[in-house]
Amino acid sequence: MNRLSNASSPYLLQHQDNPVDWWEWGDDAFAEAERRDVPVMISVGYAACHWCHVMAHESFEDEAIATLLNEQFVAIKVDREERPDVDAVYMEAVQALTGQGGWPMTVFVTPAGKPFYAGTYYPPQPRPGLPSFRQVVEAVADAWRQRRDQVENASQEIAQRLDGPRTVAERPAPSAEQLDAAVHRLAASFDEEHAGFGGAPKFPPSMVLEFLLRHHARTASDSALHMVERTAERMARGGLYDQLAGGFARYCVDQAWVVPHFEKMLYDNALLLRVYTHLWRATGSPLAARVARETAEFLMRDLRTAEGAFASALDADAVDPVSGQPAEGASYVWTPANIYEALDAADAAWAVELLGVTEAGTFERGYSTLQLPADPADPDRWARVRARLLSAREQRPQPALDDKVVTAWNGLAIAALAEAGALFDEPAWVDAAVECADLLIRVHLDERGRLRRVSRRGVVGEPDGVLEDYADLAEGFLALLAVTGDPAWLSLAEQLLDTVLGRFADPDGGFFDTGDDTTDSRLAGVRRPQDPTDNATPSGWSAAAGALLTFAAYTGSARHREAAEAALGVYDALAVQAPRFAGWGLATAEALLAGPVEVAVVGDPADPRTWELHQAALRQAAAGAAVVAGDPRDPSSSMVPLLRQRPLVDDAPAAYVCRHFVCARPASDVAELATQMSFSDR
Repeated sequence: MNRLSNASSPYLLQHQDNPVDWWEWGDDAFAEAERRDVPVMISVGYAACHWCHVMAHESFEDEAIATLLNEQFVAIKVDREERPDVDAVYMEAVQALTGQGGWPMTVFVTPAGKPFYAGTYYPPQPRPGLPSFRQVVEAVADAWRQRRDQVENASQEIAQRLDGPRTVAERPAPSAEQLDAAVHRLAASFDEEHAGFGGAPKFPPSMVLEFLLRHHARTASDSALHMVERTAERMARGGLYDQLAGGFARYCVDQAWVVPHFEKMLYDNALLLRVYTHLWRATGSPLAARVARETAEFLMRDLRTAEGAFASALDADAVDPVSGQPAEGASYVWTPANIYEALDAADAAWAVELLGVTEAGTFERGYSTLQLPADPADPDRWARVRARLLSAREQRPQPALDDKVVTAWNGLAIAALAEAGALFDEPAWVDAAVECADLLIRVHLDERGRLRRVSRRGVVGEPDGVLEDYADLAEGFLALLAVTGDPAWLSLAEQLLDTVLGRFADPDGGFFDTGDDTTDSRLAGVRRPQDPTDNATPSGWSAAAGALLTFAAYTGSARHREAAEAALGVYDALAVQAPRFAGWGLATAEALLAGPVEVAVVGDPADPRTWELHQAALRQAAAGAAVVAGDPRDPSSSMVPLLRQRPLVDDAPAAYVCRHFVCARPASDVAELATQMSFSDR
């Protein structure tokens, strides 16, 4: 029976023709396990995951293994991007049992949903220290039949371990001293040779870079700015970055940023678009400007859906034109012969040397990733060669698009495109952010004002929104307020944040990742998910703190500010112990220290002086500044509390720079505005 054929998830649809009798996550699957008195095998992955594809081909397409699974288990396939709550709870179990985690994730649970054995990828044949998948399945099935008491006891022990003390935000937000200590801790793990933090594998540390930029704005720390500039340059010049089409891959498997894991995720590119935009704002770096522009164009060209939102990812794999089989990175890698086929001899020789393409290869099978160690001395020649290579690459089989629309990641894209569009004077990017926000309002926001997690091709999916969906979308709405001045975005952000405070708040401090009325009862029996640490994206906890603080800056709401301050308490310890996993929380703490600064620009929007002041406010590198522009003669401006009772000055535009709604003398010129917005410990 093909139960996945109507799934909204492209990942589940990839498995619809497997001989495994897959079920989607839900009551029916667990009821079937109870009826048959068999355990449940949960397989968790996502559409762009290379090793998920490998395990699917090796094991889930194998008729003998499928027969064994179908006879002894109920098999559930889960898209971790649709169900981050399921992924979070069982990933904790995997990490508790094995000391590590990853995808594909394989978890065996009782019909009540309690885990008793778990791991990640299992090969088709045993390897040293790693059993084959068939061995695991047979051993678990035998234990269930012959040693049921031991299995039940193990599941209870794991549940008790997972239900231990939670992180409680009882402490004050990080102080200036603790944020200084976080920078020193980051500097200790900074890779001076290759940039980034730690060794291989290397992930783009987007949120840490945002923290360091804000820290530099406050303290003028050379160390903080050095780490940002070096890391941004090395990422952009290595294999992590697509030198032909723009956009970043998920991570690099090596320490020197040469060989990426080739999937391109929406969240990475949205976060990095913001980082490079903010780096350009702080330094005027031409490299940062180029990469920001190319990344924005990548989002607009390759990930934008027909409905106006942004797709989740491009796959790591494509069909290798030589072997005819799916291969990781097949669309992106080159041999010298490939270069000579695409270009004339002189340009080919130049490109091979410029991009580091060798006969031995820097990747696999004699292929090389493309690197650009320095901008070419002849930019016109590079533009011509780049276009020809991209055209040749487009003739190859292309990676699949995971076209589901995830609320949180689209919220990140809205914020990034709105800010970049305003700062680089690209109104089409701002328009795209507005169109995406409108789509999410129409499709993802239900009549109760509650969010759904995903949609696909304009049809909303079943999973409820989690904390990061509300927080990241609120962040996107507030970015649109800053750029457009439309007070509707403030009202929509308030609606989402009221749900955060009413449904996600933990009475003991901080936030849960699921709402009190939408937590899956089966997961709640193991652990209600809650995690303040940032990973590939800001945690729901840190994102909520950031959005609450910005909303309070626009409105003067003590309730929202106090909630943000309380949530930031958890980051005082993380600042010293693990700042690499608390970047957005620490960036928000920097904004709190700075005020954050509140800027109300008043004037006729058609007056060039109004535009000039608004642009100047947006271009100041003040941490988390809340900027808005409006005409005090327009009644709608009063809908934004920060704009209320802010008159023109001598009938001319002006900027009011405030902290906690206490304002300095109105500034009528850009220089005075910049002086008033500066806040530092210099």
